[in-house]
Amino acid sequence: MTGAWNDYNDAESQNSYDLIPKGTIVPVRMTLKPGGYDDPSQGWTGGYATRNETTGSVYLNAEFVVLEGAHARRKIWSLIGLLSLKGPEWGNMGRSFVRGILNSARGLSDKDNSPQAQTARRINGFADLDGIEFLAKIDVGKDANGDAKNEIRFAVTPGSKDWKTFQENGGLWRPAGGAPTASPSSAPAAPVSPPAANPGRPAWAQ
Repeated sequence: MTGAWNDYNDAESQNSYDLIPKGTIVPVRMTLKPGGYDDPSQGWTGGYATRNETTGSVYLNAEFVVLEGAHARRKIWSLIGLLSLKGPEWGNMGRSFVRGILNSARGLSDKDNSPQAQTARRINGFADLDGIEFLAKIDVGKDANGDAKNEIRFAVTPGSKDWKTFQENGGLWRPAGGAPTASPSSAPAAPVSPPAANPGRPAWAQ
């Protein structure tokens, strides 16, 4: 009987994965594991944020799945900082990372400050980031036991050397809406239906 609970001869063998080399450029889909923490005063709603009860830090618990290439279907886990009681650095790094994700996913040069680009860098809430696809650079960090593990802390944006290298090497992934904007002087990126500007939106969403 295939799949019998007491006979594992037909079970698939375990897969042993080596680390993806640091600096590898891959397209990924990011999903957020809800942590159940909300702070409406910060605009953190929907239960997406997680709060560490010991340190008081707040973050997004993100899972990334590689979409194509030699490492397709590999999963990587990283945290995106929102708040640290030690100071603003961690939260600022998280905001920079999210900016990069939006640039990559929506085909925007980081130098594009047109009204359309500014609108595309706004989100209604963390739900807009759940399931977003972008081009990422693989990093290597350490887990709680000090062992090496893959991480993603940098999004590759149009016009960069890494973006060009990915395309020249035959990468198939493209940002939502089609071809990316390589520079502010290029044709505008395809519409991505971002939310309208809202002066009352909290700082993290701007």
